[in-house]
Amino acid sequence: MSDAWDAVSGSLCDVDGWPVDDEEYADGKVKRDAEAWKHVKVFLDHGPVVLAGVRSAAVPDYVEGPISDDLRRLRGIDTILERASQLRNEWDQIMALMEASQPGSLQLYQQRAEEHRNSEGWHYADELSYQGAALVRAAEYLADRADVEQTSQTERARVALTRSAPDVRGVPPVAHPVPPASNPPTPGPSR
Repeated sequence: MSDAWDAVSGSLCDVDGWPVDDEEYADGKVKRDAEAWKHVKVFLDHGPVVLAGVRSAAVPDYVEGPISDDLRRLRGIDTILERASQLRNEWDQIMALMEASQPGSLQLYQQRAEEHRNSEGWHYADELSYQGAALVRAAEYLADRADVEQTSQTERARVALTRSAPDVRGVPPVAHPVPPASNPPTPGPSR
């Protein structure tokens, strides 16, 4: 994510790294930050569930295994999501307070507050783009392992059913109980 922005910002700067057009540079950052916040929101909405699923499936893999390093990085994602969640909560509180503002000033303040939130969100998006790769690798590994385990379990079940199915040639058919008569005889006097 940083590399992509570096390429864009480089095109807006002179050879010494100073913006050629301050307004165009600032507009580019605002657009970048707004896009970054969209990605952070996706992580906020879905990340905790994905993290919980990966953690529950990966219990034996934490200490050693092909994804142990990636699994240890998940704590960093938790921290980023916690800070980003605080930012979103602050944004919600600011918006609730601003609803009482005059319509013209509401739009101005909302835009400034949004730009501030998005610029803070850029940092979280950048960190998540790095840490999120570990989550993706761990999830893919665990999904592939689950597919292999499911196939193996299905195959074992098929073999077990085949073994336990009665052999038509050597096993007599199972006797089914005879249903009771619809009008049983009335008991007579006993002797």
